[in-house]
Amino acid sequence: MAHVTFIHGIANKPAQEVLRQAWLASLARDDGLDLTGRGVSTSMVYWADVLYPDPLTEMEMTESVTNSVEESRGPTVPPMTGTTTEASMVAGLAMKFGMVSAMADIASPLAAADPEEGELERIPLPGFVKKRVMEAYLRDVHHYLFNVQFSPRPGESYAVRDVVRARFVESLVRDRPSSGPHIVISHSMGTVIAYDCLKSVAECPRVDGLMTIGSPLGLDEVQDNLSNWSRDDGFPSDKVGGDWVNVYDSLDPVAGFDPALANDYQRQGGSVVKDI
Repeated sequence: MAHVTFIHGIANKPAQEVLRQAWLASLARDDGLDLTGRGVSTSMVYWADVLYPDPLTEMEMTESVTNSVEESRGPTVPPMTGTTTEASMVAGLAMKFGMVSAMADIASPLAAADPEEGELERIPLPGFVKKRVMEAYLRDVHHYLFNVQFSPRPGESYAVRDVVRARFVESLVRDRPSSGPHIVISHSMGTVIAYDCLKSVAECPRVDGLMTIGSPLGLDEVQDNLSNWSRDDGFPSDKVGGDWVNVYDSLDPVAGFDPALANDYQRQGGSVVKDI
């Protein structure tokens, strides 16, 4: 029987099983793909609790991102007390996303540069939504790529990348089907985690296919901080036995600046990622 492993993206999420069921329902909606009905088992690699104090409730899932609960529990742009490399990455992404206010908090000479005027206007989101999305993305991707020691709750502290990598590998090992293909479907920041593990973690099991959705892996600032990445041989051939399909929307607020991946993740100089 085939198995699909999901891994979610940026920002806080509902509890793990609630989120898995929501993904299944979304896939099956409007005569879509009913994985359960087709006998395909699924699991969710869940990492929101590493960066957020508690799961979203059902009410919070339906409320506006501007409500007081979301504002009080949402992320802030990471303070740049680390290396120049960290500051450079966050400043570069902030400029790209037009986050002038975020850049003011970054202790780097790069923070003085202004984003290109109108660069973000092609992304048709209200400003307050754009701000929340980008703040979540900047913090989450920074804390993962630089393995920040972070405490989401009193008494708990995690080396973010180490813990999330371990969860991804553990899930693939535990849920590996005895027969049939094993596919990873990743979204947003989850695509960075999936790629990082499949490319750079030796003990990560091999899978039969990878799907990335709304992936920021095309952004230079992300690529520059990936382990073992090169443009000519970026495809994780040792761990992905079949296709890598990348699905994107050019208006995606996270991935829209460079949503296609075939040119950046080649296999021995040849384009193999299927961009849709």
